[in-house]
Amino acid sequence: MSLLGIDLGGTKLATAVFSEGAELLGKESLPLEKRHGAAVGALLTAQVSKLVQQQQQLGDPVAAIGVCIPGISNRKEGTVCAPNIPGWENYPLAAEIKAVAPGIPVAIDSDRTCYIMGEAWKGAAQGCTDAIFIGVGTGIGAGILADGHFLRGHNDTAGAVGWMAMQKPWHPKYRQCGHFETMASGDGIAKVARELLEADPSYNGVLGKDNNGYPDAAAVFAAFQQEDPLAKQVISQCVEWWGMAVANLVSIFNPEKIIMGGGVFGPAIPLIPAIYEEAAKWAQPLSIQRVEVVPSQLGPVAGCWGAGLLALQAKAAR
Repeated sequence: MSLLGIDLGGTKLATAVFSEGAELLGKESLPLEKRHGAAVGALLTAQVSKLVQQQQQLGDPVAAIGVCIPGISNRKEGTVCAPNIPGWENYPLAAEIKAVAPGIPVAIDSDRTCYIMGEAWKGAAQGCTDAIFIGVGTGIGAGILADGHFLRGHNDTAGAVGWMAMQKPWHPKYRQCGHFETMASGDGIAKVARELLEADPSYNGVLGKDNNGYPDAAAVFAAFQQEDPLAKQVISQCVEWWGMAVANLVSIFNPEKIIMGGGVFGPAIPLIPAIYEEAAKWAQPLSIQRVEVVPSQLGPVAGCWGAGLLALQAKAAR
């Protein structure tokens, strides 16, 4: 029997069919095209219905469904909260999926948890009992594998490391997504660069010329490659924040591996040695000596693989 893994992001819906032995049998991706609320649910359930029927016709029926969502999965209630999808506050996703796939177990979890699950099933954390996936994209979150268990916390919000406080004093701008995310996420990189540009009207480097003074994270990394001084200031500061975050997580959890992923890693992969060097200044000495800091092996498909493992676990628990 097959497993259906679904990765819902802020802009696209990715689906994948797996064997129980972690073989990828097929995948597909659809843009959300500015859908929100029930329209996103309708797109997702239409894909579920299509794939369930397809696998039935192939003689390899879907045994369970796993779903990765960009937010919080309230597993007891079967509802989800996804800030990037308008109208998805306590959205009844589990009930909608079960309505089009009756009798098939459904499991839903946060993207950060699914990322570490995917890496544990088929990526950089295979064979690990203790590993952490730090996802740096539009925001920042961490999926945590500790003593062989995926941690979710009392209210299913464990791993919200964007709220880590690493500098005082507190500012109102940290209220929305936390200090660490404000300073070192993809959106944070862009915002910090813009603030520096606005504070320096005499700047005439790459960023000002090519982006009208309003760069995104990709533009900042491109300018960093050209040794633009402002971009170097922004990225060097991020290396410090990322290193401090790695140090804090290593000191608390003593993992075998820290896996750096998300859209920013990507272009930030060459910075991993510098991030480790920064982390070594702050972390518990024995723990930091015994941890590997590595890039994701699965990249943008980590969520689908994690959803596949969710489905496998849901089948086993049935």
